[in-house]
Amino acid sequence: MTNKIIVALDVNTIKELERLLDILSPHIKIFKVGMELFYSCGPKAVEIIKKYDREVFLDLKFFDIPNTVYSSSKAIARFGLFMFNVHVQGGAGMMKMALKGAEEESEKLGVSRPRILGVTVLTSMDEQDLQQVGINKSSKEHVLNLARLAKQSGLDGVVASPREVRWIRKEIGKDFLIVTPGIRPAGDAKGDQKRIATPREAINAGADYIVMGRPITKAKDPVKALDSIVNSE
Repeated sequence: MTNKIIVALDVNTIKELERLLDILSPHIKIFKVGMELFYSCGPKAVEIIKKYDREVFLDLKFFDIPNTVYSSSKAIARFGLFMFNVHVQGGAGMMKMALKGAEEESEKLGVSRPRILGVTVLTSMDEQDLQQVGINKSSKEHVLNLARLAKQSGLDGVVASPREVRWIRKEIGKDFLIVTPGIRPAGDAKGDQKRIATPREAINAGADYIVMGRPITKAKDPVKALDSIVNSE
């Protein structure tokens, strides 16, 4: 399971980033750089992870007009990322421009294009939250519609809660990445997440990668916490 775990480095200083990398980089291949770390430390955070010879999933969830997302995708393709994401609800035109920007810049640089994921529905949202923003469908139905649109738009996969993984895999097939946040070890507090599952449940449902942050990074012994997660049922 270790190769399927992406550790979210939700910290705001280079010192804390390097502390966690010193501890976890011998065990983890992919680290997530989210908004807190990127907005606090900028591209330097990505550079440091790359110096540890590890891959980066840049989680900034682009959601803007197609031309802005096109230019942004070109810019971050220069970082040498493994993956980045956009909101599927930005529409097919926006997603296609994200793909175009990343492809053009990667080809220009002679490097592999980063994989692009579409964010479906945040794991902090449930049916009541969806209704409040005018979506009168179940989370499952809405996520499946968004996953289909992401696939049709040329994206490599989606970010979805563990609750929808099995349905997406059945609907779209195996050649489509599913990255799953909202992962909590059995007995852990939900925090601000609503649609959650244990690591083993998400993997068994068909997730390619699971994203975990606080249960590992906030533990007194992050490696011990990671080992416990890997060996959990």
